[in-house]
Amino acid sequence: MANSYGNHLTLHIFGGSHDAEIGMTLEGFPKGVRLPEAELLAFMARRAPGQGPWATSRKEPDIPVFTAGVTEEMTEDGKVYVSDGTPMRAVILNQNQRSGDYASLADVPRPSHADYAARMKFGDTVDLRGGGKYSGRLTAPLCIAGAFCLAYLRSHGIAIGAHILAVGAVKDASFDRLDLSAEKLHAPGLLPFSVLDPEAGEAMRGEIECARMAADSVGGSVECGIIGLPVGLGDHPFDGMEGRLSSILFSIPAVKAVAFGDGFDFVTGYGSTHNDPYGITPDGRIVTTANHCGGIVGGMATGMPLIFSCAFKPTPSIGAAQGSVSLSAGENTTLIIKGRHDPCIVPRAVPVVEAAAAVAVTDMLLDERIYGD
Repeated sequence: MANSYGNHLTLHIFGGSHDAEIGMTLEGFPKGVRLPEAELLAFMARRAPGQGPWATSRKEPDIPVFTAGVTEEMTEDGKVYVSDGTPMRAVILNQNQRSGDYASLADVPRPSHADYAARMKFGDTVDLRGGGKYSGRLTAPLCIAGAFCLAYLRSHGIAIGAHILAVGAVKDASFDRLDLSAEKLHAPGLLPFSVLDPEAGEAMRGEIECARMAADSVGGSVECGIIGLPVGLGDHPFDGMEGRLSSILFSIPAVKAVAFGDGFDFVTGYGSTHNDPYGITPDGRIVTTANHCGGIVGGMATGMPLIFSCAFKPTPSIGAAQGSVSLSAGENTTLIIKGRHDPCIVPRAVPVVEAAAAVAVTDMLLDERIYGD
């Protein structure tokens, strides 16, 4: 199905932006993985709307309700969810929809949205309120699954973290590709605005505010790092790590490019400057003395930090007038989009990228039964 992902681990996401609920099912997930409720809610809150002037004003608590697949334990530190090995199901109730903002979309498709293609494919009854199933709202259930996968990976010494790499022309520092710890990966996620360089973050907020004041939007990118992967995870040609990761990363609305390591910079480089020579550390480990390939060669993990970045297009829903067509009249028209929208989707996308990466890596590990789960 188009809204399912995975081989051994199967993630299914359902619902639409303005439905009564959205949710996910997760099959094949190991038994006994523990996830504190406070940790899950904190992760969900990083993605949730209404966080500041750089995000949509839509208010949603995004509190998951589990209907299957987990048991609950009360500890001194609060509730803990424990996977029971059966298919997991969780829903989130939508509570702050304004469907009237989308009444005109039945006739006038929004530029750079899925409206026109979806209507041609599914007909006039397709639900496009708030973007329907094509909305970034559907990344909330992805984050539920991702939070459990992050907990599973952590129990096996694997850490994932991401940060805002760029907003418009403003760039953050990059992760160190040779010296990357779990603490360094997780540090940006502890901040209200997930960056490595606070000065860059301040400039990014200014860039977003300029776009918002102009009734416009701005794009950007997210960089993600993964450490602790077993050497050789993945395989060529069709089960390679780049392909498995890219498949789920492109399910995130607005992602238009994914690059590993040096990415597009390879195009203008030479082998002498972009190769990754091997060396042996004083404690006998084999490493590369550079990491231009981002921790993957031949579709397999090299043991070095896996580094990739995702490019996000500017939010297509903007307040400025845009050209479109009236489908009923068969003529050109002008569209002014109503509703509540992010002037930049990138800040809220950081945990979504982490979640997507965690689901993909967990699926690959379970495929190969590396830990016997």
